[in-house]
Amino acid sequence: MNEPAQPGEAAQPGEAAEPGEAAHGVTTGAVARRLGVAPTTLRSWDRRYGIGPAAREDGRHRRWTSGDIAVLQEMCRLTASGVPPAEAARAARSGPAPTAPASAPAAPARQPGSGNGLPLGDVRQECRGLGRAAVRLDSPTMDEMLGSLIGEYGLVTTWEEVMVPTLHAVGRKWETSGDQYVEVEHLLSWHVSTALRRVSIGALSGPRASAPPILLACVPGEQHTLPLEALAAGLAELGLPARMFGAAVPPEALDQAVRRTGPVAVVLWAQARSTAHHALARHVADTTWGVKGARARTTVLLAGPGWAGPVPAPGMLRPGGLREALGLLRGLCEAATAAAGGGGGAAPQRS
Repeated sequence: MNEPAQPGEAAQPGEAAEPGEAAHGVTTGAVARRLGVAPTTLRSWDRRYGIGPAAREDGRHRRWTSGDIAVLQEMCRLTASGVPPAEAARAARSGPAPTAPASAPAAPARQPGSGNGLPLGDVRQECRGLGRAAVRLDSPTMDEMLGSLIGEYGLVTTWEEVMVPTLHAVGRKWETSGDQYVEVEHLLSWHVSTALRRVSIGALSGPRASAPPILLACVPGEQHTLPLEALAAGLAELGLPARMFGAAVPPEALDQAVRRTGPVAVVLWAQARSTAHHALARHVADTTWGVKGARARTTVLLAGPGWAGPVPAPGMLRPGGLREALGLLRGLCEAATAAAGGGGGAAPQRS
């Protein structure tokens, strides 16, 4: 599996120029996403140091050629290693690469052969840019990129095709680098979580469905919450009510939450088979509430790779990903709303 090229390195096979790039050049936004540099930084380097496209379409719009991008990659590599921007710009334009000054902080030591690249393989260019920004611990660029990607491609595509591959690559790098890159994984996870929360908050002002809520919880012992945060953001965009309980929810607490809210569905996340709690899933699926003679049950969604194996029991579903989970939950909410005649249904009562 190919390592992604870092700023200043030769492009890997997965970074071949897009059709038309050689003839027409690349926009500043596309270059920024590819290299993991904020567009404002590129404009600043152009203005201050002359690190910019050699030509402009119609005299205004910037179009980067392969030669322009090579200079920019060298600029990124040098500044990341501690060379002052002005000196890095002179070196990038002239070719030779100076070593970092003695006063510059040394780059963190890495395992021999590990490099600073991430094992991304054949992925979208945006993954490479986000990965580079994460390795540099470049918080502003990660924030800007994630917000821009969600705005351009939507939540589901950004999650499935950019966030998840980059998170997995950082995790694999950590596992194979002797506990290095932990800081990269933590910072990237924080910014992904922040971007997802912003989607949820931004959707709160929209219309809300009147169906019972959807409960989102990790099984006991499970700490991976980002997939549920992505689901919560997607539900917020759809205007579907949800309650997010987060990591490692105790069985007793989940049982009380189900009985108190009468959810239309409960999503249980398990990252590994060692944490998948089948007895708890069966208990939730069998829980009933409401008046005698009209008892209600919830549907349980078994989410995450930890549930792989036997076919789910009656009352349980196993979605294949975020998009499928959102479709199933939207259908369940619509059915619950129709059954209640458009109302929220009777308030749940403890059995």
